Amino acid sequence: MKYTRLYATEDGESHFEQVEVELSLTDYAPPAPPLKLSQMHASTQFGFMEAPPGWSSEWHPSAARSLFVVLTGEWEVTASDGESQRFSVGDALLADDTRGKGHRSKVVREAGSLAVMIELSE
Repeated sequence: MKYTRLYATEDGESHFEQVEVELSLTDYAPPAPPLKLSQMHASTQFGFMEAPPGWSSEWHPSAARSLFVVLTGEWEVTASDGESQRFSVGDALLADDTRGKGHRSKVVREAGSLAVMIELSE
């Protein structure tokens, strides 16, 4: 599987990259049958975020290193290098640009959006 990472370089510019995640057959919850699972990562907290139709932000770095997963609606996120990507239901974005110029984001669907934010340990 893949997800998108938004990160900042030393010069403060933010960029997107695709990250490939390896899934391995794991006996995770016996007696349930094995399933494919990625490496687990520590998190500190999670919450839900709802944004109304037309919501948009100015340039800002991410408040914390967070995995952003869209549950409803669609977002457009623009990195400071000018590249924009859209994220819709089921898409995951690792917001790792906690310094520098950051990014701009907006809700692009008329119905607004609901997402889950999972803050990760450093």
